[in-house]
Amino acid sequence: MLSIVATTSALETLPDTVRRLLDAAAEAFAVRGYHATTTRDIASRAGLSPAGVYVHFASKEDVLYQLSRSGHLEALALVTAAAASAESPADRLAAVMSRFSAWHADNYAVARVVQHEFPHLTEEHRDEVLGLRKQIDAVLRQVLADGQRSGDFHVDSLGDTSLALLSIIVDVARWYTPQVHRTPEQIGHTNAALGLRLVGYAAPPA
Repeated sequence: MLSIVATTSALETLPDTVRRLLDAAAEAFAVRGYHATTTRDIASRAGLSPAGVYVHFASKEDVLYQLSRSGHLEALALVTAAAASAESPADRLAAVMSRFSAWHADNYAVARVVQHEFPHLTEEHRDEVLGLRKQIDAVLRQVLADGQRSGDFHVDSLGDTSLALLSIIVDVARWYTPQVHRTPEQIGHTNAALGLRLVGYAAPPA
């Protein structure tokens, strides 16, 4: 059973200085990439001295790990809550697709870092973050399995379908910018409709 059900942002529960550093790191990593970003860059964006990073983090990799971990915890909480927000499998899938897609737009800098800088984590940290990813996938697979069992969804492979749906969601962070003329909510609505079509759901006549 998943133990994380709260929707409070993982970053919001952190001390202010730590949150500022993680926000600054997300911006720096998203723009410059992990290797090109220095701890001085992160501290400067957060309005701190160069040594300020090391008061709270052991290394640049530790900053990336904490950012990845908090981002995945927030995502897991959101997906878990979305999957529990409705009764029918179709409504649950639509909620997951909509809210998680909108999250990737609202948090596109963090999402890009979480997805694309993952290989730079240490093996131990990668394993922990991968465990959170597997929990997110498990939530979605359960929704798909429920829809398959009820006859609402026509799915050949739960794993392949879950991967396809999550790929649609995650890709939002790759192309989204605030200059895009679509709101996160509109993107979420579109992806929810795509997800339902992908699983072969046919809405009952009104």
